[in-house]
Amino acid sequence: MPLDKRELAYLWDMQNAAKELGDIMRGVKFAEFERDKKLRYAAERLLLIIGEAANHVSPQVRHKHPEIPWEVFIKFRNILAHEYGDSLITRVWLAATERAPALIKILDDFLAEE
Repeated sequence: MPLDKRELAYLWDMQNAAKELGDIMRGVKFAEFERDKKLRYAAERLLLIIGEAANHVSPQVRHKHPEIPWEVFIKFRNILAHEYGDSLITRVWLAATERAPALIKILDDFLAEE
């Protein structure tokens, strides 16, 4: 059964935010990321969007597609929204440079099927 428009919109939001994150992080080294608040805040915002959209995808769709790490992004969104400090910089870096690019590929394949 095809997804409804709302589910597709959330998935598109996740995909679009992950791609934008990839664009802003392309060629950025950790030292630059650590120094550049604007870059960090942009990455955090895009990760928040991914997590928030993932949280709105129905449990049925999430269960049907376990290849997407829904809970990882949802939990990370909650961490970003409620925790502060320098200890998050490394975690944001890893999410932005490893998790988000992997998510793009998964969502590209998933959405192509839909």
